[in-house]
This record gives sequence, C-alpha cells and structure tokens, in this order.
Amino acid sequence: MIDVDKENKDIKNDHVVIDISKSNDTNDIIHNNLLNSEEKKTKEVNSDNNQIKENKENYFNFTFYKVDPKWRWLNEIGKDESATEFLELLKAANTKMRVKTYSTIGLRHDSEFMIWTISSSLENIQIFTSKIYSTILGKYIEPSNTFLSLTKKSIYSNQTKAGFEREDEPSLKYLIVYPFIKSRDWYLLPLDTRKQMMDEHIRIGKKYPEIRRNTTYSFGIGDQDFMLAFETDDLSRFQNLIMDLRETQLSKYILKDLPMIPCTLKNMDEIVKSLG
Repeated sequence: MIDVDKENKDIKNDHVVIDISKSNDTNDIIHNNLLNSEEKKTKEVNSDNNQIKENKENYFNFTFYKVDPKWRWLNEIGKDESATEFLELLKAANTKMRVKTYSTIGLRHDSEFMIWTISSSLENIQIFTSKIYSTILGKYIEPSNTFLSLTKKSIYSNQTKAGFEREDEPSLKYLIVYPFIKSRDWYLLPLDTRKQMMDEHIRIGKKYPEIRRNTTYSFGIGDQDFMLAFETDDLSRFQNLIMDLRETQLSKYILKDLPMIPCTLKNMDEIVKSLG
C-alpha cells in the first residue's frame, strides 16, 4: 500500500522509493499504475470464454474416452460421488475455457463418451486433462481418440458463421466429429480452381442451414489436415448432406474422412449413470 504524507516525504512501497519533490507528476504515475493493475486483474478475470469471442484462433480438442469394465463393479455411492466430483471439475474448467460433454455409448465400440474443449490456451487444455485423471472416474478411463486443431479464417469463404461462434443459441442434440485429409494433388491445383470447387461445396452446404459447421485446421499439430464437427438435431438431414457432398468435384481429392463419430449431447451426470 502506498502512503503519501502532506510534507512531501519519501513514499515507500515495498522496495520502491519515490521522492515527490523530484516530480510533479508522481500522483499521476501512482494513479496510472493503480489503474493498470486493476485493468490487468479485470483481464485475468475475463476467462478464455471471452477470448474465444475476441481472438481469431482457438484450440479445439476432441477426446474420446473408453471406460474400464471394472467401473461397473464400483458401488452406487462411489458412482454418485464420482459424478458430483466430475461436475465440479467441469464447472471450474468452464471458467477458463469452453467444455461440452457427449455420450457415444452404444454408438461406437471404442468409446463411451467425448469431451470437447475450446480454449485460447493449449496449456489450459493439458491442465484440465490432467485433473480429469485425478478424479475417481479418471482412474477408470483411457483415451481412445484425441484430435487437436486450430480455428482459422477460411481462404474460400467467410460468410458462414461457425457453430462454436453461436454462443447465444442452444446447443444441438448431435455432434458428428471426423478428421479430414485431402490429397497433395489438391494443394498443387491453382487457387482459382480450388475456389471453384469449394464454391460448389459451399452451395450444397447452404441447402442445409439447420446444420452447424465447425471446420478447424490441424496442419502441423495433428495427423489430419482438418477436423470437422457438425452439429444437428436431425441425423437424417446430416446423412443427406454427406451424400450430396460425395457427388462434388472436390470429393475426388479426399484421401480420408474416418473415423466418423456421432455423439449425443449429454450432461456428465447422465453419462456417468449410463456407464452401468
């Protein structure tokens, strides 16, 4: 705390000594320092959720978890405590990033649930994952698939608003996640040629405005080129979209778009109860 007396004595703040007599602007300096300190605190309180709106790039992480069969032998009290503990962890994590949970039970043989995180900080994602493993449930799970990507502006179109940017709208029931790899021949085509094919691709996508698209980039940080995540309330409509896209010129440049993993939006307590 800074103490200023009326007789212009030295001002001491820990190791800093300021002589007011040497500067008429000292009070302004102190005031500005205090303002800067408060501004810094305010920025720290504003979590990654706000940064997601402001920053151009954010990390996406889709991690699918397989549950050890031994979990089913845990008593009901232990399972209830586990659900409560995990919900508290998710509540804390959502102050630093955006976290959504999905069930894949019965839909995939290699996972029972998926956690989707969006953050401007890669380290926050790692800290969150580490804390998952320190929970009761964390002792019974292993990741079966992990996909990392970054948001970037498309060089082909900036007209479509990505699903993750629609924070003011309710989440949709289903999420379909899959990696996407194009051939090297695609990248060797002239940009205008690629744009023409992408225009066709985008026109078809606009026929399904109810389906939200999240296209992110994994170049250099993942095994795939892109990570695609489509949100929808109607899987039949999404299936029609994929069938239409198969008939485009661009489709012959696709090397891989597997695994294609459907997920159902669920709260974590519902997911824990479904594990048996």
